[in-house]
Amino acid sequence: MKSPLLSLPGAVSAEGVDEGVAAHYGDLFREQRSLADGTGFVDLSHRGVVTVTGEDRLAWLHLLLTQHVSDLPANLATEALILSANGHIEHALYLVDDGTTTWAHVEPGSQEALLAYLESMKFFYRVEAADRTADFAVVHLPAGSIAQAPEGTVVRETPYGRDLFLPRGDLEAFAADTATYGPAVGLLAHEALRVEHHRPRIAFETDHRTIPHELGWIGTAVHLQKGCYRGQETVARVQNLGKPPRRLVFLHLDGSEVHLPPHGAELRLADDGPDGRRIGFVTTSARHHELGPIALALVKRNVPLDARLMADTTAAAQEVVVEP
Repeated sequence: MKSPLLSLPGAVSAEGVDEGVAAHYGDLFREQRSLADGTGFVDLSHRGVVTVTGEDRLAWLHLLLTQHVSDLPANLATEALILSANGHIEHALYLVDDGTTTWAHVEPGSQEALLAYLESMKFFYRVEAADRTADFAVVHLPAGSIAQAPEGTVVRETPYGRDLFLPRGDLEAFAADTATYGPAVGLLAHEALRVEHHRPRIAFETDHRTIPHELGWIGTAVHLQKGCYRGQETVARVQNLGKPPRRLVFLHLDGSEVHLPPHGAELRLADDGPDGRRIGFVTTSARHHELGPIALALVKRNVPLDARLMADTTAAAQEVVVEP
């Protein structure tokens, strides 16, 4: 779904799964500083929007999700995962309930698969799940923004800012009100701050075998004191008896390199040379307005914390995100 904001001056479309919204509007670092200062907004209208209605919605979702949502207070934001039977991450939902409807935004294009799973699990519960992507666009206001959401808009407020479920037909008028909401900011700036805050993202920090412990999603998206859900046995076993095979790390990259290592770039121990064994891979890299080139990566759990790494040909120093 192509955003109408791609017609704004300087807009350059993002690529890959984020195609359809602007990567930037001509000045990446200015846009990052704008978000860091609490001004501007990010067009996330390519993300999928799913709603669940019905009096059983929270009790039903509680049985399916990794998060405790059976008594989720109205307007309190949370995150939740859907796992495979083997405990591997399949979906990440960014949730809020407005008292009558549970709203979630998900990765672009993933809403159809999510809805197919939800429909298969309805049974006798009084719930209705719907794809509302055509009707609502997600817009992000950064932490510290004093802008008021349009009246009647569902808002998901987090420590990192507010996600607005804006009627899609209002998106252009919202962007035109720069006196209230500030300038449009591209997705690259939003992603750079996500990397800075060590926040994982489906299909970037995950692959077909990722479990929640590897990415630090225990606590924020996984509740360890709730009842059964699909994949819960793996979560409990790793939590109580084992250790995850990999861990998320934050990388400071060599700033003298012109190109950032792409998603999937191999990580090796610097002391082993270019033919050393693969110990992980880059998941997301970005250029930060203060930190310079940075990245998130998955490495084997037993990689020493002080090890010097190479991301393809780029030297990298690691910071711990998930303890080994």
